[in-house]
Amino acid sequence: MKLNTAIPRPEASVLATNKVLRNTYLLLSMTLIFSAMTAGAAMALNLPHFGPIVTLVGYFGLLFLTTKFSNSSLGLVFVFALTGFMGLTLGPILTMYIKAFSNGHELIMTALGGTGVIFLGLSGYALTTRKDFSFMGGFLMVGVLVAFLAGLGAMFFAIPALSLAVSAMFILLMSGMILYQTSEIIHGGETNYILATVSLYVTIYNLFLSLLQLLGVFSGED
Repeated sequence: MKLNTAIPRPEASVLATNKVLRNTYLLLSMTLIFSAMTAGAAMALNLPHFGPIVTLVGYFGLLFLTTKFSNSSLGLVFVFALTGFMGLTLGPILTMYIKAFSNGHELIMTALGGTGVIFLGLSGYALTTRKDFSFMGGFLMVGVLVAFLAGLGAMFFAIPALSLAVSAMFILLMSGMILYQTSEIIHGGETNYILATVSLYVTIYNLFLSLLQLLGVFSGED
């Protein structure tokens, strides 16, 4: 009896990767639209800021559920629950910028455009060059942890200079995350499109908020 020891053809791997990419960008587009809708609803209802504790508990709780059920249809439900919740937390922040600055709408659109350019540019670079950026993983994880803790310190102790430094750090770190996460999908390091979508969504969310904060400080008009 002859055993089948054939190695899967490279074409099969390429097709699988392309499928993950296609599903990831499709789901990412849908979650971004849904998140924009919930942010708009929060602004229309003039919802108050959720506060750091509610935001963190809601985010990490829904992130845990999304990860836990990422291999089932429930994962899709929790993806939209997570991104919808993040949209709700974003709405009050956007309202604050509109009320605090006479050019608030312009700041928001500039941050949105900058986020789009950075994401599309870096994703396009990773997709066309197909370079392996997996070596950045450890550095990025440590950098995000440090920036996150520094951000909490700046928020609780009201240190504006540290807050600005954290925003600048997050812009650099999120740019690196876009390269890293796209590379992971291309080279088979990430095969679950739900987890890939969540990673890219969180990256885009943080990139947008960091750009908006810097623009508010340096370009905001009272």
